[in-house]
Amino acid sequence: MEKLFVGTLLLSVLAGVMTQADMTGKVFIFPQESATAHVSLMPLVRKPLHNFTLCLKAFTDHICPYSLFSYSTPSRDNGLLLFVNKMGEYILTIGNLDVTFKAPVTPYIPVHVCVSWESASGIAEFWVNGKPCGRKGLRKGYSVGAQAKIILGQEQDSFGGRFEAKQSFVGEIWEVLLWDHVLPLTEMCEWCYSGNILNWQALSNEESSYVVTKPKLWV
Repeated sequence: MEKLFVGTLLLSVLAGVMTQADMTGKVFIFPQESATAHVSLMPLVRKPLHNFTLCLKAFTDHICPYSLFSYSTPSRDNGLLLFVNKMGEYILTIGNLDVTFKAPVTPYIPVHVCVSWESASGIAEFWVNGKPCGRKGLRKGYSVGAQAKIILGQEQDSFGGRFEAKQSFVGEIWEVLLWDHVLPLTEMCEWCYSGNILNWQALSNEESSYVVTKPKLWV
């Protein structure tokens, strides 16, 4: 019995532990380019996303392309991906199809990115730092799968893996929020922590490799 307990404990340590925490006032820091460092997120509810609103804040001075948010399903490695191709150029991918949004460039300050999408019209709306960056259409009638691996810091080229260091995020990410409906983005400040799929005040997460949690520097 004792050997079984030790073996189970060791397996838990090796596999990592998903913990739930109130992340108010905290950030995930990704200190260096890596093919391993990432944070896995567990949604509060698993359900297909016919609509969504995703918001997050980030800071980086990294000039290489990088992933901000990667939501992969068994059938679509990029079920929902928010990717920065270069400064001011954001790629939104839903079901492996892309649209690009361009935002004014203000280097070396944090960005607050919000994007919403509705299946009925296929319209995606993009905001950066409280300013609209337009609306574009993709994947009308589609739904994003429920069985997902949600990763910060890396882009998934397969379900839960195949990370590339050259696409990794270097910097800080915080206040990651996901809703299962289109939230009027002009009302975002009234709902800062209350995502019903991902909630920053009750975030189930697991850090892997070199990721550090620290108090945030910016509002």
